[in-house]
Amino acid sequence: MLDQAKELQNRSKKFAISVIKFYKRLPKTDEGRILGKQLLRSSTSVAANYRSVCRSRSRAEFIAKMGIVVEEADESLLWFEIMTDAEIVTVDAVNDMMNESKELLHIFSSSLSTA
Repeated sequence: MLDQAKELQNRSKKFAISVIKFYKRLPKTDEGRILGKQLLRSSTSVAANYRSVCRSRSRAEFIAKMGIVVEEADESLLWFEIMTDAEIVTVDAVNDMMNESKELLHIFSSSLSTA
């Protein structure tokens, strides 16, 4: 169990880092900056809050913190969708990060529902 938690910590951190690098390449338009900052906040929040989940002191605290992780992962996915639908970036530019966001969302949602 601890190995899986550590793996997910590393995976969510890697996801956040990939979004940070992506943010640096976004168009320097108002839309790019505003939506990019929203994505930056939510994706880094996934990693930070999952790390906090791993230090939960009770089941109730685990559930509350995991709920935040699920919300932030879903929000990250939303910003990717908005940026591609608004043609700020291409689907090809974000496809891998979107897939990782979906996978993390699925993993964290499953963990929350079984808790």
